[in-house]
Amino acid sequence: ELFEKKNYELRIAGGAVRDLLSGVTPQDIDFATTATPAEMKEMFTAAGVRLINNKGEKHGTITARLHEQNFEITTLRIDVVTDGRHAEVEFTTDWHKDAERRDLTVNSMFLGLDGTLYDFFNGYEDLKNKKIRFVGKAAERIQEDYLRILRYFRFYGRIAEKPGDHESITLQAIKENAKGLAGISGERIWVELKKILLGNHVNHLVQLMYELDIAQYIGLPLDGNLEEFARVSKNIQNLSPKPMTVLTALFKGKDDVTNLDLRLKISKEEKNLGLFLVKHRQELTKGPGPEPLRPYQDFLMDSREANTNSKIFELLKYQGEEQLLKEMQEWTVPSFPVSGHDLRKMGVSSGKEIGTALQQLRDEWKKSGYHMDKEELLSCLKKV
Repeated sequence: ELFEKKNYELRIAGGAVRDLLSGVTPQDIDFATTATPAEMKEMFTAAGVRLINNKGEKHGTITARLHEQNFEITTLRIDVVTDGRHAEVEFTTDWHKDAERRDLTVNSMFLGLDGTLYDFFNGYEDLKNKKIRFVGKAAERIQEDYLRILRYFRFYGRIAEKPGDHESITLQAIKENAKGLAGISGERIWVELKKILLGNHVNHLVQLMYELDIAQYIGLPLDGNLEEFARVSKNIQNLSPKPMTVLTALFKGKDDVTNLDLRLKISKEEKNLGLFLVKHRQELTKGPGPEPLRPYQDFLMDSREANTNSKIFELLKYQGEEQLLKEMQEWTVPSFPVSGHDLRKMGVSSGKEIGTALQQLRDEWKKSGYHMDKEELLSCLKKV
């Protein structure tokens, strides 16, 4: 109503339009408008709408706070200068020109609030056919922001029906411009890469990153273990792994984790998970015989570190042990039933002896699969 009253046009833009057309509820809704930031500020202030102070204004974005929700509204714009990372923009009232500077056809549509679809580059057609294509010439779009290479992969993994359905001209443009990713910050790359790792066709897309010479510029090992990756990406298909669990399959040793961290600035938790998996994926495996979970349980009981259990869950996903994962998630860590106090009551007095006795009993308890209770353990001690 505010925009209509002033004769400014307002439409839903980009990702939210794509989601609505796919039958998905959009996470957040961005708007585009012919009003400039100054005009929006004046209009909102006059109407008593609160503005959230954010850094988007010089790019043309105003954030209005309405009914406990933030709405981002961006003035239509054209890129005047781009350096592959940032763009200098000037404002326009031409919707076609604004759509032209967006990355992919499926992200370049607008939706009027009356339900009219404005689609200058056949984005709806591509969405229905599950095709991922750059707007206009792929090489030009990529050179405006090299991160778009990874966005291409991410949306491919979200929308495309089968692996390998790319246009050769697009792959060519990606290969020729892969080096541009070297200048993109690790944080921005990691955000995209994580989404790729959790999307569909992940094995195909990671193999493609190696074929198109992208891997080396985004912190992945030059000689990544692609066979292991193919195996693990199959293992984890329905197990909701963490991104790092999937990625670790490429790594041959801990140096690969360190190098990834140097390039992408991953979190401490992510780094520790990578190191844990690299170290234990070979030897910490299911036990023979009737107690396959025992090695994992023993490891957890012996561990002095925080959140070891969540790391073990990720290891089981990595190994594709769906049934054991369920059992391990339902298993509660039993608490050791004997205390130093119990031993004192039995007349063991010196601290050193108590320590030794407790360790012996702990070992007995472990051997019993953590089943022995206090009485049984203390009767062991009497024998000793």
